[in-house]
Amino acid sequence: MFKILKSNLFNSKVRNLDWLLIFIVLLIGIISLLTIYSIDTGQNNYFEKHSIRFLFSFVLLIVVALTSIKFWVGSAYLFYIFVLILLILVDYFGLSAQGAKRWLNLGVFNLQPSELMKVAVILALARYYQFIKIDDTDKITKLALPLALIIIPFIVVVKQPDLGTALFILAVSLAMLWLAGLNLRIFSFGAISVLILAPLSISLLKPYQKQRILTFFNPENDPLGAGYHVIQSKIAIGSGGFFGKGFMKGSQSNLDFLPEKHTDFIFTVFAEQFGYIGCILLILLFIFLIIRIDIISKNSRNTFSRLMCFGISFNFFVYVGINIGMVSGLLPIVGVPIPIMSYGGTAMITTMFALGLVLSAHIHKEENIY
Repeated sequence: MFKILKSNLFNSKVRNLDWLLIFIVLLIGIISLLTIYSIDTGQNNYFEKHSIRFLFSFVLLIVVALTSIKFWVGSAYLFYIFVLILLILVDYFGLSAQGAKRWLNLGVFNLQPSELMKVAVILALARYYQFIKIDDTDKITKLALPLALIIIPFIVVVKQPDLGTALFILAVSLAMLWLAGLNLRIFSFGAISVLILAPLSISLLKPYQKQRILTFFNPENDPLGAGYHVIQSKIAIGSGGFFGKGFMKGSQSNLDFLPEKHTDFIFTVFAEQFGYIGCILLILLFIFLIIRIDIISKNSRNTFSRLMCFGISFNFFVYVGINIGMVSGLLPIVGVPIPIMSYGGTAMITTMFALGLVLSAHIHKEENIY
């Protein structure tokens, strides 16, 4: 009898999966695989590695989705502490590349804990505000812990240095505080403080970070150096025209003019091959995904699920917007991958894990998490 009940419960959870969201994820994943395949020369096996990572991450998505939302509420702080320990270990045992120390070598692949921290902070804040009355959110005593949850990883990530990821963690966290009911006056005070401290923060930037800002305003000033990435990216996007050059026919990407084409600039590769029409369709898929997550957030019956889904939705919105703005020259180059599309193990695992949490909130929306 117990086995029958357990089987029925499992089947019920599978039926209650948000299949529309899963379909959108699979469609973006297929587009990603085809784009990676189009630029894979076979020397680095990008397509094979990306396929394995996508399949593994998709299985992780399903496992996380079928896990009770109560489990994620109970383990939110533990997961945050675990990822924070990994971040600290990077400082002692991390791998260095291009002047930054951001990865831990796990043998199978290199793990970037700062990617996991994006979700860890969301979970921790959602867990905290689940048990805080909305009338108490403005009290100083109730702000101490959430501010600590935000500031500690922010400082650790900045030291790696990875200012871009640190700022995204900060932006998503502040958005969650606002949704949790934090008074607008506190945000206004924070915004004014940031404006006052802006000149000082610029003086504290590292030389390469200052160079990125200067390059953003005038990339042609150093076309073979700091401005090379964005110039080649704009050439590739522009050459795609309205309908694109066709699958596997992108000249800028196939002739290796475009740097980091499988990671940060994968959208550029897609734009060159499929043009304006293809870009619009891909952007619409991401918009549908974000809207679907927002719908699940609004339908959630507890604060934890609602805040968690909103944080993940906002994270997707920021990353898609920043990446597309970056590769098209509208924003400075900050090394931000586009979710699901970009090649990378930790980024893919983090994205699918986050989407699995959203699906878990949808499946278990009737559960009482108290």
